[in-house]
Amino acid sequence: MERETYHHGDLKQALIEAGITILKEEGVGALTLRSAARAAGVSHSAPYAHFTDKQALLADISTQGFRNLQDQLTSTTTQFSMAPKDLLIEIGWAYVQFAISEPALFKIMFSGILEDEHSYPEFMATVRQTYHHLVSVVETCQSAGVLPQGNPEELAIAIWSLVHGFVSLYLERQFPGNMVEGHQLKELLKSSLKLANK
Repeated sequence: MERETYHHGDLKQALIEAGITILKEEGVGALTLRSAARAAGVSHSAPYAHFTDKQALLADISTQGFRNLQDQLTSTTTQFSMAPKDLLIEIGWAYVQFAISEPALFKIMFSGILEDEHSYPEFMATVRQTYHHLVSVVETCQSAGVLPQGNPEELAIAIWSLVHGFVSLYLERQFPGNMVEGHQLKELLKSSLKLANK
């Protein structure tokens, strides 16, 4: 029996969560408005109250992913706000942990699957927020002498590229097996960031 008993606003979130589950279990090829509706237990026409098409659903799924990532980065920044020497490593590690815990969502967030991302202002605003958070972390580390002086945005992009590439290689199983377990992976990330900052 279909469930059409969502309160106002709940259906949209239920469809987003259903979409994320489909991505995890079946991949992006299986994700449609109809499959999300089926997973959420509502009629196949119900999603159209919130999403014009699959692209709109993907935009909101990606937005949710960036919000979750931002929450982890913010929590880590708060935790290490008084320890700038550790902040950069811990922010990088939080990014890696997010990617490892949500690989399907992480890949969609950075896949470029949205055909016109500028048509989704909420998505763009959330991405910018994450980017500016990383820039602020770089500025904090520069002020503490942990990172060299220079354009903080350029440095943020360089560090982001390194950490993103690092975890992408891990997700694609490109690292030697003896370097990908727990503590070793964090130490490898730490070494990579130290080399990049020399």
